[in-house]
Amino acid sequence: MYKNYIFDLDGTLLNTLADLASSTNYALRQYGMPEHSVDDVRRFVGNGVGKLIERAIPDGLANPLYEDVLATFRKHYLIHSLDTTSPYPGIGELLHTLRSMGCNVAVVSNKFYNATVELCQHFFADTVEVAIGERENIRRKPAPDTVFEAMRQLGVTAEDTVYVGDSDVDVATARNSGIPCISVLWGFRDRDFLIEHGATTFVNTPEEILNKC
Repeated sequence: MYKNYIFDLDGTLLNTLADLASSTNYALRQYGMPEHSVDDVRRFVGNGVGKLIERAIPDGLANPLYEDVLATFRKHYLIHSLDTTSPYPGIGELLHTLRSMGCNVAVVSNKFYNATVELCQHFFADTVEVAIGERENIRRKPAPDTVFEAMRQLGVTAEDTVYVGDSDVDVATARNSGIPCISVLWGFRDRDFLIEHGATTFVNTPEEILNKC
């Protein structure tokens, strides 16, 4: 049994996809750009909102309206991030069980900092001790910096620490941080994709995480 659990947020603890897609398409509409399906947005997420918008707009970073679309997305999402977002079934119970067992729980996300903190405070105020999102002066995942910062704030080391996520970015983040990774199969990436990107340990339900050592 691990003592310290660091979780990804989107696709792992929370199903945020519909709200992300809604804010993405809202921003695109404001500038007359083609919108995307929810499945498109599923493929775009995982590397932060900057990369999401880069993937969503024509010509990516070369588009002169990139910064405007990104700013519009951020403004809209901060208002609408709770419209349909909710924890996956069993997540609340899992986190309460971990805390009752004396385990430390943190969230490390590539979602921008304010949204990460607000969502964790709204849904997990009594279970998540540390929440870290994308911000200046710290490299986002798959760099290990945010994981190291979470461990620093928790007062723990890599020993007895595990990272739990749903994407290839999470697999790489754990590897770069020198800790094991548990890949969840209810999120934004499927098993075959995760295997292709080096995932080796899988769970189908949150309660299965308690049996992974």
